Amino acid sequence: ISMVTKFPDVWTLLSDARRRYGELFAEEPPQAAACAPGRVNLIGEHTDYNQGFVLPMKQALPFVTVVVGGPTSGQGVTVVTAAEDADEPRRVDFSLTGDGCSLSPGLPRWANYVKGVIQHYRAPGLPNFRAVVASSVPLGGGLSSSASLEVAFYTFLQQLKPDNGEKLGKVLACQQAEHTHAGVPCGIMDQFVSVFAREGHALLIDCRSLEATSVPLADPSLVILITNSNIKHSLTGSEYPTRRRHCEQAASALGKDSLRDVTIKELEEAKEKLDDVIYRRARHVIEEIQRTVQAAEALKKGSYKEFGQLMVESHNSLRDLYEVSCKELDELVSAAMEVEGVFGSRMTGGGFGGCTVTLLQAHAIDKAILHIQEKYSGTPTFYVTTPSEGSRTLSLI
Repeated sequence: ISMVTKFPDVWTLLSDARRRYGELFAEEPPQAAACAPGRVNLIGEHTDYNQGFVLPMKQALPFVTVVVGGPTSGQGVTVVTAAEDADEPRRVDFSLTGDGCSLSPGLPRWANYVKGVIQHYRAPGLPNFRAVVASSVPLGGGLSSSASLEVAFYTFLQQLKPDNGEKLGKVLACQQAEHTHAGVPCGIMDQFVSVFAREGHALLIDCRSLEATSVPLADPSLVILITNSNIKHSLTGSEYPTRRRHCEQAASALGKDSLRDVTIKELEEAKEKLDDVIYRRARHVIEEIQRTVQAAEALKKGSYKEFGQLMVESHNSLRDLYEVSCKELDELVSAAMEVEGVFGSRMTGGGFGGCTVTLLQAHAIDKAILHIQEKYSGTPTFYVTTPSEGSRTLSLI
């Protein structure tokens, strides 16, 4: 489809990263490579840090981060990004020895994710190394560019110094990296799906028990369209931590450990003693947890109309109750829902910009893209995606 933005695939990114590595470190050829795709969350937004349910999927290529590198006889660590980011240096050098200060967060910001993963890596004695990172995951688009980088880098480190291979440990280490070094108190969804995803399936994740159920999503008559508003957001500001704090305050006021344990009936009965903002945040989370479980069941049955309706309800709740949408995202969802053959549409990711995700019939894709372009006040970018496998090593042969 000519209107869909084309990105370099994993092999192109791998080739580019290898070439860059050779230009910088010609004396020591790379010995390891790894990749991890971005993700799109179909439904279940801001529920993961409330111990609720989420229903994400890993995106088929081209949304992927690739890491290429190897141990070095030299001192310290050098990591270079191939990202075209004029605002920050693309190279960072630091030491693995000493008091750990060299792994403290700082500038450039992209390197904090790498430092965090190294800090929380679950095997002692990492060697000094060089690495080049290349990615096609849009930054600030709500498609989990950070988790893609974290998990790809962890998978790369596993080849330099193997850990015990325990997948959940890898997930938790990457989540900790985001908490301590990127300053984002994120839930576990992004890192979890990056490690455990299966091709052709979405993943219903219980963020309390950390159990996951694969939900088939391979119907050839369906398409998942991601529309980037090209309005960038940053989750390291005050909004994300504030929303999380609101949820914790609501749970505490209701005498519960988390909003996962609260029913709508209990919330309504306690409404008078809750601040209005706290009440609305809690109502979104409680209803979104229910919606996500219902949506997984609808998908299993092939009830795409029901699934689409739940997507729209989710967006409206994120707009009105959780207040993390924005004018541009609302425009994109409204435009998509005017097209025959579209089942549902909603914002995806943390909010305040980024992308929408739309479930529609394959034959309606051209019509949907044209209509959204006509209606949207900005310049959108379109990607068509299908569920792919999670992180993996890549061969350099």
